[in-house]
Order: sequence, then structure tokens, then C-alpha cells
Amino acid sequence: MRIRTTLLLVLAAVLAASVTAQDKHYYQTDFTKEEFAQRRARIYDAIGNRAVAVVQGARDVSGFAVFRQSNTFYYLTGLETARSYLLLDGRNRTATVYLPHRDEDRERSEGKSLSVEDAELVKNLTGIDSVQAVDALSDAFFGGALRPPAPVLYTPMAPAELGTDSRDELLRGRSRIASDPWDGQPSRESHFIGLIKERFPQFEVRDLTPILDAMRLVKSEKEIELIREATRIAGLAIIEAMRSTEPGVYEYQLDAAAKYIFHTNGARGEGYASIIGGGVNAYFGHYFRKTDKLVDGDLLLMDFAPDYRYYTSDVTRMWPVNGRYTEGQRQLCEFVLMYRNILFAYVRPGVTSDFVLDSAAKVMEKYLEKQTFVKPEYERAVRESLKFRGHFQHSVGMAVHDVGTLRGVKLEPGMIFTIDPMIWVPEEKLYVRIEDMALVTKDGVENLSEFVPSSTADIELTIAEPGIVQFRPAN
Repeated sequence: MRIRTTLLLVLAAVLAASVTAQDKHYYQTDFTKEEFAQRRARIYDAIGNRAVAVVQGARDVSGFAVFRQSNTFYYLTGLETARSYLLLDGRNRTATVYLPHRDEDRERSEGKSLSVEDAELVKNLTGIDSVQAVDALSDAFFGGALRPPAPVLYTPMAPAELGTDSRDELLRGRSRIASDPWDGQPSRESHFIGLIKERFPQFEVRDLTPILDAMRLVKSEKEIELIREATRIAGLAIIEAMRSTEPGVYEYQLDAAAKYIFHTNGARGEGYASIIGGGVNAYFGHYFRKTDKLVDGDLLLMDFAPDYRYYTSDVTRMWPVNGRYTEGQRQLCEFVLMYRNILFAYVRPGVTSDFVLDSAAKVMEKYLEKQTFVKPEYERAVRESLKFRGHFQHSVGMAVHDVGTLRGVKLEPGMIFTIDPMIWVPEEKLYVRIEDMALVTKDGVENLSEFVPSSTADIELTIAEPGIVQFRPAN
């Protein structure tokens, strides 16, 4: 009897633990529901009181792929449930999220995913006014949304960013698909808009993308905190790669060293495919193959950052494979470092990118009057670089090439972008650059990645330290 009682107690404990594990939900803890509500309120303000907005969540994944929510849907709700929709009604300023029903078989193998059956919990977590099943979205359109006069309907028309995606690269990809006569499939956004127009022709459909882009351009305090941490992790990864660099090491081994740092610091993976190129491989701005062995005498370029809680960074350094710069390499690297410092000196609220670029170029012209280079082509290259407008680069946030227009607008506190001076020496297929993260503050600017070694002397000292690749080399 005692044995039977003991077995029953053990079984009850196991079942209780199983139920507890299945009931454990996963929801972000970085942003408050009040911050999400503020973001949605800005959309109400932008679309007006005679419009609604609909935002798709990311489609589901198959196989063993890990689901990641689209940046836009996460930005407005924090929810990571696939096949979800968000309806923002500007007429009464209410938000409804449409979630799929619970998939009990899947939850038994993967854990709980928030579903329409968790409506009260979802409302409490997100501040959403109502939670409905996905199949009720059509009823919402056919019901109140279509009472005359039908409201304007806003929805994002730009391709959704998912993890390592950036808008500019997604648009290039869509262009390639559209030009393929054996493919030509429409984007998910185009298909969604087509369905709306086919089923509900009363709606005037407008693009929500510009509204969302303007919102994401200026980061909140919590967003800055996440980007700062993503930058710290990116910098630690680059430092570890410096330590692990020596002739004979493969590019992919430095990629592995960086990813080790990413994961041990809480990142879920990479924010974009690493750019790690030795020698002439660095000449290609987005070189990704990472198959080559590092060669004595070459420079190495590394541009890499993590996917940290839906935010990323963008930091680049170049260093000598053998640990010592040649005189020519030193001159070029010190030029781009000086250029970086001068560019940062002119960043502050109220100025434009053109002001920063023009002011820095004038200072660098005077700087060059006192400089000599070991080769005339090096001097030509640095002088040509003063005409280039890409040293003041792109916004960074949920995507590495984040949304929002920086050119031609006055800088505001909370904007984050890259300062990225670079030069090309075509005669030698030589490319030299440095890239840092600029945060506009109320008083000026902060270089979030300043701690990453950038002077030639500091980089040489870092390379001399032991690295993880040497500690545990590949078999």
C-alpha cells in the first residue's frame, strides 16, 4: 500500500510538472505594455479618425526552423505568435489582435505559444483592447469596418523584415524575383493587398510603411539600451576575432569565434551574415563566403553584429593578419581613423548629414596637406574619398540597414546610425574602412562602439593576445 501511494504521488508530481511546463508562456520583458500602447497611439494620430490599419505578423515556419516575428508586428505588440494580425481602428482608437487557435500537438513538443485561447493573458501582457481568432478578421471587415462610408485602410506595403533582413536588400531580392520569367511570384504584402481589394473593394488602401519608418527612426530609451548591448556584444566578438587572427587561420574560424561570443552573451544569432574577408576579399563590400585561408601580409576586414532581442548593431574593423601593419597599411588605416574622429566631431542635434560630411571633408583636406604616402595611388585614393557621400551611412535598430530617412533631415536625439569612412585603391584591389555606431544625444553624439580597438597601436596589442581559435583549434 505504501509503495502504491508513493507511485501515485510521483505520478501526480510528474503530471503537475508537465502541466506547468505546458502552461509556461514566452513573452518579451524588454518593453512595457505602456510603450507598445504609445506606439499604437502614434499610428492612430497619423492615420486619423476615419481610417483603420492592418498589420500582418510573420507566416509560420516549417521543419525545424525557428520562428521569428516580423519587426513591424513585434514593434507594435511584442507578440511572437505566427499567423497573427493586428487591426488598429483610428475611429475609436482601439487595437484588436487576431491569433490562431492553440495547436496542442505542437505545444507538447515545442512549448506553449500564445493563442486566442489566452485572450485575457494577451490583453494583460500587451495592453491590446481585444483578442480574437484569425478567422474573425473577415467578420470585422464585413461588419463595422464597412459601414458607409468605408474607412481608408492602411497596411505596410514594404517587405517585412525577418531577422537578418534589411529593407534595401529585400527590395533588391524582390526585383530579382520579379524579373525571373519562371518565378515572378508576388510578395506576401502584395498578395495580402490583392486579397483585400478583391474581397473588400470599398476600401481605399494606403501604405502604412512611411508612418512606421518615421516612428522607428528615433529610438526610445529602452531601444537605445538594447542597441547599446548589441553593440557591446558585437565589439567583444570583433576583439575575440582579432586575438584569434594569424596566418593560416580560415575566415570561417573567425566567424565561429564571433558567434561563440554572441551566444554566450545572450544573442539568438547573427543580425546579418558576417562580412569577414582577408586580402582582396575585403574589396567586396558584402563578401560572405568565408572559405579562404588568411595570408601573411594581408589586411582583414570584419563587419559583424548579433541579433539581440530583435535589435542589432553594425561595427567594422580592419587589421593585419600577421599582427603588424606595413607602413602603407598604417597610413591608410590612420587616415580613416582620423576621418572617423572628425566626422563624429560634427554630429549633433539640428544639423544634417550634408553639414557633417562637408565640414569633415574640409578639415581632412587640411590634414592631408601635412601627410605623405608611400605610393601616389594611396594619396589619390584618400583624396577621392573626400568626395564620397557614404561615410555618413544608414540608420541601425531592428535591422542593420534600418528603416527611416537620414539624408536631408535634421538630426534628433535618439537617432542611431553608422559613421563609416572608407577608401578604395583599385590598382591593388585594396579597400580600407572603419565603422562605428553614432547615437545622437541632446548635447551631441556618443560613439557606442568606441571601446573597440581602432588605433593601429591598440589593434596590434590586441592581436598579440591569445585567442579562442588557438586555444581550441579545429581538428
